[in-house]
Amino acid sequence: MKKIIIATSGASGVNIGVKMLKLLPKEIEKHFIMSQNSQIVLDKELSVIEHDNQDISASIASGSFGVDAMIIAPCSMNTLAKIASGISDNLVTRSAAVMIKEQKKLILAPREMPFSAIALENMQKLAALGIIIAPPLMAYYSEQQTLDDMENFIIGKWFDLLGIQNDLYKRWE
Repeated sequence: MKKIIIATSGASGVNIGVKMLKLLPKEIEKHFIMSQNSQIVLDKELSVIEHDNQDISASIASGSFGVDAMIIAPCSMNTLAKIASGISDNLVTRSAAVMIKEQKKLILAPREMPFSAIALENMQKLAALGIIIAPPLMAYYSEQQTLDDMENFIIGKWFDLLGIQNDLYKRWE
């Protein structure tokens, strides 16, 4: 069974991370971390193992646990900067550090715009290490009509990066 970590950092746009969590196929073991700034009430029907962001001794903070991939969506500039600097002071950043150490797939979805020169430098540094920088951007070829369509397109692209089959958006023809 594939194991995926979804983490949210920063309050704005946290709904897309939660929506992605809900759309993940049932056969994937889901682990979820929310930073203090993105705490929301989770739907009790989610099949998810939620972790306290302060618990850096959680199972997912160890390379031996065997997580396959991690996405931070949305990813605040603060979290991105900490990861780029090797700071692992909470479970989100510690889990990201483990993904880098274990050379596992790590996707960051920075939400803030415009990007400052510092943020771009941090993104470049991480991209050079193989981290995938995938902001929540839409493309116009998929003909989104609603906010839900736009979110599905973005989540579908993230699923593509994670190797998860989906039909969440209209593909290029």
